[in-house]
Amino acid sequence: MRFSPVLAGASSLFFSSAAAIDIDLTSDSAIKSAASTIAYGLVKYYTGNNTGDVPGNLPDPYYWWEAGAMFGTLIDYWAFTGDSSYNDITFQALQHQTGDDADFMPSNQTKSEGNDDQGFWAMAAMTAAEMNFTNPASDQPQWLALAQAVYNEYVNRWEPGTCGGGMRWQIYTFNNGYNYKNSVSNGCFFNVASRLARYTGNETYADWAEKIFSWEQGVGFINSQYNVLDGAGNAGTDNCTQINGAQFSYNAGLFMYGAATMYNHTNGSDTWKARVEGLVNSTATIFFQDGVMWEPSCEKTEAKCNVDQQSFKGHLARWMSLTAQLAPFTHDSIMPLLKSTVTAVGKQCSGPAGTEYKGADGTACGFSWLQGSTFDGEYGVGEQMNALQAVISVLGDSAPAPYTSVNGGSSQGNVNAGANDDDKIDQPKPITTADKAGAGILTALVLGGLVSGMFFVWADEK
Repeated sequence: MRFSPVLAGASSLFFSSAAAIDIDLTSDSAIKSAASTIAYGLVKYYTGNNTGDVPGNLPDPYYWWEAGAMFGTLIDYWAFTGDSSYNDITFQALQHQTGDDADFMPSNQTKSEGNDDQGFWAMAAMTAAEMNFTNPASDQPQWLALAQAVYNEYVNRWEPGTCGGGMRWQIYTFNNGYNYKNSVSNGCFFNVASRLARYTGNETYADWAEKIFSWEQGVGFINSQYNVLDGAGNAGTDNCTQINGAQFSYNAGLFMYGAATMYNHTNGSDTWKARVEGLVNSTATIFFQDGVMWEPSCEKTEAKCNVDQQSFKGHLARWMSLTAQLAPFTHDSIMPLLKSTVTAVGKQCSGPAGTEYKGADGTACGFSWLQGSTFDGEYGVGEQMNALQAVISVLGDSAPAPYTSVNGGSSQGNVNAGANDDDKIDQPKPITTADKAGAGILTALVLGGLVSGMFFVWADEK
């Protein structure tokens, strides 16, 4: 992902507390009705199903990764509520963006794509497999195989030469952030590996999940308090020694859900239980204020959160709910936090319709849930998606837990899926002896021409 300036909503929506969405937490049908209203407003931002547009893409200023995150959210929305209204556009988008190698590296994204960007689409495919989303035709890329393709490419990008391991943020050398290893990219790897282990029962995936988590701890990106820190540079002698201590909600969620998945996969391993407990406790301390979720790195700063950051905390909410399902000992710690957050979310979903927000009037969701019933004037895909994920998170007690291949999951895999990164972009042509000889002749001719030209200039001056 590429961080960009914040999208302020004041241009077409004015501060308001006109309506808000009243959410009765004692009624699943009321929660589902609220989720339906918010989902409608979210999908109204999507243009990929319009004639002439590209399926799977969101309009500016939203980057490609956020579209993948949105469709992953819509799969869980369907699984948690039973509302299939958006299944067709979700299916179309995921299939359209798979790319020629069926690995979520489509030609229109590959050169600028980061490991985290690819990861959010892979996690959407993994969710499709786990929730038994409609399977593609047999000659099309399958959900499980898509996640395995990205996993295999991640394995090939693991780089022990600096920082003792880990993946870089960016895939290709010419992108800003290539010389940076971070928790979100490696968190995507960990999340996918852990879920593949649970879904397939293949211990190779579990071994990699352990390796990634241990590396994050060893390098200091997950500290002794289980705070998940952003990352560090690895250029020259940096070697991940100067850690950027910023904490983002979705990083905590990535590792919490992955750790809960490993706890479930290992039938209650003490090691994974301690890790889950540590992450849940850290999250409750860092990302909740008076029982309401927030984004402490930017939510109260003068600069505010940018477009990407405005979508982070919803993922944490959804992954906390799934953590409570897969690691039930966390349930009583997690669910009260989610419920108090959802009450605040409903109050903040009170913005009017306008040129940008085309959902029902009085249902545009603001960003800061700490603001109570005073609409904060921020709106967009991230804000609406945050609200949707938070609302469906409190349905976790009645929603199906993610399936595996032995208890109902039907998606087909391919352990050899994936491709070589170098085959996806034009590489510099190797310089041959003939090239060198040709260059030498050309240089001689150019120099000869320059000398001749200088002679005539000298002669004219005489």
